[in-house]
Amino acid sequence: MSSPALLAPAAPRRARLAADLPVLAVAVVWGGSYLAAKGVTTAHTVIAVLVLRFALVLPVLVVAGRQRLRALTARQVSGAGLLGLVLGGIFLLETYGIVRTSATNAGLIISLTMIFTPLAEAAVRREAPSGAFLAGAAASVAGVVLLTQSAGLTVPGAGLTVPGAGDLLILGAALARTLHVLLMARITSLRGADALSLTTVQLGGAVLVFAVLAAVPGTGDSPWATAAAFGPAQWAGLAFLSVFCTLFAFFVQMWAVRRSSPSRVSLLLGTEPLWAAAAGIVIGGEHLGPAGFLGAALVLGGTAWGRRAVTG
Repeated sequence: MSSPALLAPAAPRRARLAADLPVLAVAVVWGGSYLAAKGVTTAHTVIAVLVLRFALVLPVLVVAGRQRLRALTARQVSGAGLLGLVLGGIFLLETYGIVRTSATNAGLIISLTMIFTPLAEAAVRREAPSGAFLAGAAASVAGVVLLTQSAGLTVPGAGLTVPGAGDLLILGAALARTLHVLLMARITSLRGADALSLTTVQLGGAVLVFAVLAAVPGTGDSPWATAAAFGPAQWAGLAFLSVFCTLFAFFVQMWAVRRSSPSRVSLLLGTEPLWAAAAGIVIGGEHLGPAGFLGAALVLGGTAWGRRAVTG
């Protein structure tokens, strides 16, 4: 039997592991969400799938946080509603992009948010980013250029191709995510408000955007027609996106920040693009050539380097 002195250091390690594993699981399911979304969505069902995905989640959030929802002020509701409109735009760009590119590319390109956000914050504060951060950003951008060489239009005389539409849409989603982060930080009425209530209002705003678009003729199949055409595999994919990538992910984050440090949670969630690439290649059978693998390595290394330069 081990002595108490030898057992004592193991307890904190076990506690850290117990807090880290669920957060890492969130990064894994988020990484898998790109392949799952690609499996249940076509160019004609993007809006319908988004309506179904979040309409399944929203009632659960409303019931779970109904008392705290009533405590929100009108300014907080309007601020969160504005964020919901931006969130709706993010999901539209991401999902339309996923339909038109590989899950691997989508998961890696969206990670540029970790580069764009500090750059935008530095611009707002009129502060120059560190040299280490700029080096990481440059490596990430170079990686995206290499990743996107398998699609798009060739630039005459340059030996390069313009990124395909899907890659550009995912890049737009990364920029929209950056805007979302900046707005969250700058809307003063949201400071100190309950996280569950704000998330519920945001998702409600996003669902409203999707529902309005679904009612416009020519925007694709209706949610009802899409749901009726789903087989077991599509329903399983939708359940994965709704239950694990949304509900499970949100509640784990709320739980983890009380038991771990924000920087540790951020570090674990930052592995999402690695899992996205793994899911796309191993499960989805996607192929990356030598330039693609080099690009993936540059994106992963550059974002990690840049994040470390920012957080110290």
